[in-house]
Amino acid sequence: MLRVLLLVIVRILLAGAACLAFAGCSSISGTGPSAGDVEEAGTGAAPRYELVDIDPHVVETLRHRGPASFLAHFGDYRPSVEPRIGIGDTVSVTIWEAGAGGLFSAPLVADRFSTGSKSATIPDQVVGRDGAITVPYAGRIPVAGRTTRAVQTIVEHALQGKAIQPQILVNVAHSVSNTVTVTGEVAKGDRVPLSVKGDRLLEVIAAAGGIRVPVNETYVQLSRGDVTERVAMTRVTSDPKENIYMRANDVLTLIRDPQTFIAYGSTGRNAEIPFDAEGINLSQALAKAGGLVNAQSDPAGVFVFRFEPEDVARALRPDSPLIQHGYSTPIVYRLNLREANSLFVAQSFQVLNRDLLYVSNAPIDNLRKVMEIVGLITGPAYTGVVAATFLK
Repeated sequence: MLRVLLLVIVRILLAGAACLAFAGCSSISGTGPSAGDVEEAGTGAAPRYELVDIDPHVVETLRHRGPASFLAHFGDYRPSVEPRIGIGDTVSVTIWEAGAGGLFSAPLVADRFSTGSKSATIPDQVVGRDGAITVPYAGRIPVAGRTTRAVQTIVEHALQGKAIQPQILVNVAHSVSNTVTVTGEVAKGDRVPLSVKGDRLLEVIAAAGGIRVPVNETYVQLSRGDVTERVAMTRVTSDPKENIYMRANDVLTLIRDPQTFIAYGSTGRNAEIPFDAEGINLSQALAKAGGLVNAQSDPAGVFVFRFEPEDVARALRPDSPLIQHGYSTPIVYRLNLREANSLFVAQSFQVLNRDLLYVSNAPIDNLRKVMEIVGLITGPAYTGVVAATFLK
C-alpha cells in the first residue's frame, strides 16, 4: 500500500515538473534577456531602439563616421597672426633721441625714469580698460588691438617736434590677452603666452609642464569661442594635422577618461573592462570578457548597446522614427557567431568607449535549469520509493 501511495506521489510530482518544463521555461531567471527578448524590443510595433545586424556594409558605414577632430571643427592649420596688444597687458616704452638736451636725453631727477645719455625707459604700464597707455608729452596712446610696431609709429608721430628725432621701442613685458589657458591633468595649470612664430597645441601643453597621466587615458578638450571639441590625446600625438596652431584666448583642458566597455551576460567575465590600448575591435572585446561560456551562451545572441549621434543613426536607418534632431539614438548591434563570416566582421567592428557588450543565454540553458529544479522536486520522492521498496 505504501509503495502504491509513493508511486502516485511521484507521478503527481513528475506531472507538475513537466508542466514547469514546458510552460515555465521563460520564467526561469537568467543573466539577462534572451536573444528573442532583445530582438522583440527592437523590432516590435513600438521599438525601443534600432536593431542593426553587424555586416560588412554596417562596418563600412561606421568607418566613415571618423573620430573627433580638431582640424575638422576649427579648420585653421596656419600659424597664428602676429600678437596684438590687449587690455591688461603690461607694456614698456623706451625712447631714444638723436642728441643731448632733448626731452628724454637730459638727466632726470624723477625716479620714475631710467635714463641714459640719450634715452629714457618709461616704467611698465598695464593697458587700461580704455585700451591706452600714457607716454609723457604724447598723452594717452591707444594700443589695444595694435602690434608693437604700430604703437611705435604712433608714439614717434606724437613726439615729433617735441623730442629730437625720437626713435621708439615698445615691448610687451607680460601678456594676458595673447595667451592660452591650460588646465586639468597637466603638471602646472597656467596661462601660456603665445609667441610670434605661432605655437601648436602640444607645444602649449609642454610649456605647462606636460601631462601627468597616461597618454592613452587622456582627452584634450579645446574651447575656442562658442565651439568646444574633445579629442583623444593619442590622436593628437599620432596625427600631425590634429596638432593645430593655438589662438589667443583658447582654453585647453586635459581630462583623464580611461576607455572602458561593460561586459554583461553569458561571458566569462562580467565587469567594466579597460581597453588598455587606443582602441579595440569586437573580437578583442569578447576575448577580454572571457569569451562565450560553453553550453550557456547563445552564439547568435551577441549584442553591442550604444547611443549613436544623429548623422550615424540616419546613415544606418534613414527612416527610423527614433531619430530626433540634436539627440542621440539608441542602437543595438547584433552579431551572429554561428556564421563563419561573422568572425571576420567582428575584427573590423570597433568597440567604443562606454559600449555595453551583452551575450544572451542559450535557450537550452533555461531547459537545463528547469531540469535541475525537476530533480530537486522529484529526487526526495524517488529516494523514498526506493527506500520503501527495499524495506518491504
